[in-house]
Amino acid sequence: MAKTPTPHIGAQYGEIAEFVIMAGDPLRAKFMAERFLDNPVQFNNVRGMLGFTGTHNGKRVSVMGHGMGIPSIGIYSYELFNFYGVKSIIRVGSAGTICKDLNLGDLAIAMGACTNSNYGMQYEMAGTYAPIADFDLCRGAAEACERFGYNYKVGNVFSSDTFYNETDTNGPWIKMGVLAVEMEAAALYMNAARSGNRALTICTISDNILTGEATSAEERQTSFTHMMDVAFSLV
Repeated sequence: MAKTPTPHIGAQYGEIAEFVIMAGDPLRAKFMAERFLDNPVQFNNVRGMLGFTGTHNGKRVSVMGHGMGIPSIGIYSYELFNFYGVKSIIRVGSAGTICKDLNLGDLAIAMGACTNSNYGMQYEMAGTYAPIADFDLCRGAAEACERFGYNYKVGNVFSSDTFYNETDTNGPWIKMGVLAVEMEAAALYMNAARSGNRALTICTISDNILTGEATSAEERQTSFTHMMDVAFSLV
């Protein structure tokens, strides 16, 4: 393994579990540590990107923030996979639906991740790479949603490099059956593939891009725990 700590993670090798659940907001990682982990120990506070390791149902697991956008999750997931021996990363985050069959609070399980990012150019492939989730994690998440009774859909998401768009570019993605727009899954899936590891993204629908509907602060606080329930069921 490469030398640890890394430039962005202050942990020593061995302080991070092989199974990591990540959220864009580091405070959401702290919330998960307090809600789901027994005896959590903080392993990172570099740049305020909180990370904790504990146990869940007797199994060792870590939670950590990854920031916003492909460059940020690209850095953190790369270091976790390649420097810390992490084998599985599940991202739990928010997404805006562009699918008429997904409502606020529903879950989108990202089987694949389309993107407008140039992240994949670093691999110098003579074609377009299609980033996908680990099948066992994806299937397990869908089965967990069935057990919990949570509304969900499995399919493609669109990992966008821009949050504020000057033009409406969603039309073609809607026609291709893409479920929702988020900003990180594609880089996570590419890093997992390149390092020979597993990844999955589970998103809660926080707003409807088609209608302008959005969840309230209270709704986000209560319904966003559903994707966490699903993620932790896969540990």
